[in-house]
Amino acid sequence: MSDRPFQSRKPRFQRPSGKPGRRESQPRRFSSDVETTILYGWHPVVEALRNGKRSFRRLLATENSATRLNEELNAPLPIEPEIVRPHDISVLVEPDAVHQGLYLEADPLPSPTLETLSGERVVLALDQITDPHNVGAIVRTAAAFGVEAIITTARHSPAATGVLAKSASGGLEHVPFMIVRNLADSLIALGERGFQRIGLDSSGEANLDELQLRSPVVLVLGSEGKGLRQRTRECCDIIGRLDMPGEIKSLNVSNAAAISLYAVTKAVAAGGGK
Repeated sequence: MSDRPFQSRKPRFQRPSGKPGRRESQPRRFSSDVETTILYGWHPVVEALRNGKRSFRRLLATENSATRLNEELNAPLPIEPEIVRPHDISVLVEPDAVHQGLYLEADPLPSPTLETLSGERVVLALDQITDPHNVGAIVRTAAAFGVEAIITTARHSPAATGVLAKSASGGLEHVPFMIVRNLADSLIALGERGFQRIGLDSSGEANLDELQLRSPVVLVLGSEGKGLRQRTRECCDIIGRLDMPGEIKSLNVSNAAAISLYAVTKAVAAGGGK
C-alpha cells in the first residue's frame, strides 16, 4: 500500500426526491499533492476543528457523526459538513481505514523555521523514518511531551496527512512539522545556534539517561531498519543509546521515541535547562 496522500475529489451525489444516493463507483487515486491535508477519524478531525490555526476546505460527515460533533464542540462548527453515507467516505480513504464517519480536507498548518525555533522545548528530528504509522505514533508522543517541532526531510518521509494523521490521533494539531531539504545541513545550522544535537542509536557512546544534557536540544532518531545515516551521525554532538535489561534489546522506533523523549526532557529539566 502506498503511503502517499489520496487525491482529494468531491463525491458526486445523486439526490432523487431530495434523498442522498450512493456514490458512483470510482477507483482510488494517489497524489503527491501535499497542499491539502487529509484528516479522518474522530480524534484527528475534532482536534483540527478546535485548532484556530487551521483553514478548512471541506468536511464530510455521516448524520450520526455530525450530531456527535455538534455535541462535542458545543459551538458552531467552523465549516458546514456535507452529510453523506459511510461508503462515500470509505472510497476516499485507504482500504480498511477506520474513518468513524468523518473526513476533513484542510490547508497544512504553518511551519516554523530553523531561525524561529525558540529552543525552550525539545526539538525532534527524524532521519528518513518512512512508515506513516510509526511517524504518527511519534507525533502523538511528541505532543504528550510538549515537543516544539518535528524536523523531517522532503524525501523519504511520509506526508503529514492520511494514515500518519490518523495514527497521530490529533497530535498534528499540537506539534508542527518542519520540512527541510537536507537534514545534515539543518543539524549543522542548529549547532551554530547552540543546540545540543543528540543522536539515538544502539551503538551509542553511553546510555541516554547518563548523558549531560542541556537546552536547547534536538533529539535525532534514525530509520526503522538502518538507524542514523553516517552523515547524520557526524552532525550530532553525541550518540546515546537505550540499554534494555530484557532479552529483546531493540525497540520499535515509536517506542524508542517515547522512552528517549522521557529521558531527554527529564535530564534537561534536572540540569536547569542551560
